[in-house]
This record gives sequence, structure tokens and C-alpha cells, in this order.
Amino acid sequence: MTTTDPTRHSRHSGQALAAGVLTGILALYIALVAFGNITDFGTNQQFVRHVLAMDSTFKDHDLMWRAITSTALQDTAYVLIIAWETVAALVLIWGTYLWAARRDEAFARRVSTYGLLMLLMLFGAGFIAIGGEWFAMWQAKAWNGEDSATRVFLLSGVALIVNHLPGGARAAVEESPTT
Repeated sequence: MTTTDPTRHSRHSGQALAAGVLTGILALYIALVAFGNITDFGTNQQFVRHVLAMDSTFKDHDLMWRAITSTALQDTAYVLIIAWETVAALVLIWGTYLWAARRDEAFARRVSTYGLLMLLMLFGAGFIAIGGEWFAMWQAKAWNGEDSATRVFLLSGVALIVNHLPGGARAAVEESPTT
């Protein structure tokens, strides 16, 4: 009769490895984005200001009432975006570490899920829905981030799906060496 010790380190299942790598890629990406926004505050500050001011849209009178022209409110929104990116990066870095440590796949999945959902919320709800539709960013040629937001949203969604494919933790235990 053979038994397995679920606390024993085992090689990653392919699914766990894929989940960890995807989480790590997104952790690296959002950490670099946050770092860039902190160290080069002005570049994306101008982007946020233009999107919120709706100054490069078609200037349809039925939509322009949505514009936020107060630089204080625009800058507050930008600082909140950077804070969200920073927290998401830290959560995803933690998730990546947990996947690499191979101790508790369920906990790694849970932490990664939180970080990935943070990215989906920022890029899906924040940039695609609110920026793209509410502030009509889709109308702008120069100040339009919908394509890049969509790429990150889709990659985050794929990573979330891979994190939650059935059989992950069970497969890792079944693949561990027997004693």
C-alpha cells in the first residue's frame, strides 16, 4: 500500500506551472507599470487628464457634461489608479511566490485570483468601460488606451481561467512521489 504526503514538495503539475507563470508575467507587467507611473508621474498624468477632460473626443454636447476638467480631481483619479496598480502588483508578486514555493496550491490560487481580479477591474471596468465608454476614449486618436487595456484584460482573464481549471490541487497531489 502506498501513501502520499500532501505537504511534501512535489514537482508542479503542468497546470500549476502555467498558473504560476501567467501570474508571474502579470505581476511583472503591473509592477513595471506602477513603477513607471511613480517614477515618471507626468507622462500618464497627461493621458488621464486628457481622457477625463474629454478634450480629444468628438465634443458631442450630449456627452461633454461627463467631462472632468478639474486638475485636482484628475490627479486624484490618477493617484488612485497608481495605488491600485501597486497593490495589485504586490498581491500578484505574492501569488507568484506562493506558486513557486509549491506549499499550498489552494492558497496560491486564492491570492492570485485576488490580484487577477484587481487587474480585471482596473483594465475592464476602469479603462475599457469607464474610460472607453463613459469618457468616450474610443473617440480619441492620440489619447486612446483601449487596445492596450483590452490586451491586459484578456491576458488576466486567461490567467484567471488557468488558475481555476478543475483538478489542479488534486493533480499535484497525485503526481507527488509515493513513499
